[in-house]
Amino acid sequence: MLPSTRNKLYAKANFLALFTIVYNFVEGAVSMWLGSADETLTLFGFGVDSFIEVVSAIGVWHMLKRIRGNNGETRDEFERRALRITGGAFYCLALGLFLTAVVSIGRQHKPQTTVWGIVVSLVSISFMWALIHHKVKVGRALDSAAILADAACSRACMYLSLVLMAASLGYEVTGIGSLDAVGAMLIAWLSWREGSEAFGKAKGMTCCCAGKCGGE
Repeated sequence: MLPSTRNKLYAKANFLALFTIVYNFVEGAVSMWLGSADETLTLFGFGVDSFIEVVSAIGVWHMLKRIRGNNGETRDEFERRALRITGGAFYCLALGLFLTAVVSIGRQHKPQTTVWGIVVSLVSISFMWALIHHKVKVGRALDSAAILADAACSRACMYLSLVLMAASLGYEVTGIGSLDAVGAMLIAWLSWREGSEAFGKAKGMTCCCAGKCGGE
């Protein structure tokens, strides 16, 4: 591969990583605000998860910058620290969401509306699908396990979006309040898995978000 082509691909990977950081930050802020206003536990938890993903995405961006400079895909201390912070935050989110969901079911709480959950999930699924497509394309062209692992993390975010959409749509159709709490429990479970995989990466294990690497 020509150096100019390789540089263009790394520049694109860098842009995708930065876009992921900005998008997750905005998505997190909007989701938490709307979830709090409508008392929608699933949407609020989804927003917190997005903020945690920002920390992970910053670690990936740092790694891509270093890889571009020396072609080394091993993790340095900055990335390991970011991964440990991300993993701990995911664990805290998972426990908090699960306990809150249990209380919500016990009190038979119903959100005011979950329409915004449907809107946010549709937007998120669209952006995540595009990010996955382009990250996989660049990762394969550069034969980079790091970029393909980043694509897998975006795929994990899309799974969270699908859970949000299912829970939000289910409540709007049936009016069953516990569906919001069940959706929050599913997000808690996925967050726990992401936390576990973040700690695995920090220890040098070759694991990827949602247990998948590569393929589109």
